[in-house]
Amino acid sequence: MRKLLILTLLVTFIVTNLTAQQFDLSAELRPRFENKHGFGTLMQTDADGANFVSQRTRLNFSFTQDKIKLGVSLQNVRVWGDISTLGADDNATMLHEAWAEVLLSENFSLKLGRQEIVYDDSRIFGNVGWAQQARSHDAMLAKFKLSEKSKLDLGFALNADSQSGIDNLYSNIAGYKTFQYAWFHTNVTNLGISLLALNNGVEYLESGDQTVDYSQTLGTRLTYFEGDFGADLSAYLQGGSLKGNDVSANYVGVNLNYKISSEFAIGAGIEMLSGKDTNDTSSDVKSFNPLFGTNHKFNGWMDYFYVGNHLNSVGLVDVNVAFSYKKDKFSAALIPHFFSSAADIYNGTTKEDNNLGTEIDLNLGYKISDDIMFNVGYSKMFATDSMEIIKGGDKDENNSWVWMMFTFKPTLFSSK
Repeated sequence: MRKLLILTLLVTFIVTNLTAQQFDLSAELRPRFENKHGFGTLMQTDADGANFVSQRTRLNFSFTQDKIKLGVSLQNVRVWGDISTLGADDNATMLHEAWAEVLLSENFSLKLGRQEIVYDDSRIFGNVGWAQQARSHDAMLAKFKLSEKSKLDLGFALNADSQSGIDNLYSNIAGYKTFQYAWFHTNVTNLGISLLALNNGVEYLESGDQTVDYSQTLGTRLTYFEGDFGADLSAYLQGGSLKGNDVSANYVGVNLNYKISSEFAIGAGIEMLSGKDTNDTSSDVKSFNPLFGTNHKFNGWMDYFYVGNHLNSVGLVDVNVAFSYKKDKFSAALIPHFFSSAADIYNGTTKEDNNLGTEIDLNLGYKISDDIMFNVGYSKMFATDSMEIIKGGDKDENNSWVWMMFTFKPTLFSSK
């Protein structure tokens, strides 16, 4: 950490003495207390929950000059007390982002390096901002401005463990060996149209030989706004193969939103992610995988689904409503979710109810100043016997989650 701070000061000194068009230096410090008692999965009977404080600290550089843009984000993630008061924690410090973008023309640029990749509502590509460590990729992006209302991004990634001179099996630290994608977006009056085609390669051993299997995700997202009304529709198909198994999965999501007044808004939505019956013995992959999405944003904030879990399972149907309020510096949101499985659940030979349970999420926020935010949240899961079957644990325990978080985001320097 000390070395990174010295590097930060050195870069700051050099850059601020250049005749730059623009240089910005900002910071983020985000401590968060959590009480987990059935977060992510049901608690075991009479088990005790956990209390801890985690913290993310970032120092962000942004630099633009002539035909080049640079972005660097130094990040330290810790849990209070995870090292001695006399210890060092360099392993907790990393470069969250370190990229350069060259502007080859007014309508074309190349962006290379460690970077966040975020598209649309973050369902397939997102930065997972809620998680203290967040997500970023080592990739190259070719960005085309096709018109004032249309753009196209092409993305490429190739991962390896080292600079070895021989082809070693990639350990899948990033979750993929390689990917290629195309993302197109355009606006037509009040309609937004996005198209995504993603080819994702995972390396594995097959009969002792290194093999890369490719699965494809193809789909669209449509958004519509008219006055106080908004709607969106997303649909994706997945095919190809994964570690020698055929992939055939699908996703559909629909949301409606209406702003009742300047302070109140209401919304309703449904998501359907395909799954696989628990008594299906085939090796085919029938469960939809959101891949690199910000999954904490979807399907309840208690992260029972698709946040490092529930993959290759019975899928999900999530019917939800959202009530939100915002006035001056105060905001509030209440979101009930009604969960059921997309595929059938069996307990032995007995088919169980598809109903998995209900989750209620509450979030209150207060903006202390332009760069200081306070949030507090409470979530409660009312699970069913079917949830017990697929998750384990005890549905009758107090499966709940409480959190409190401060977010400090000061601008330390700006050449604007």
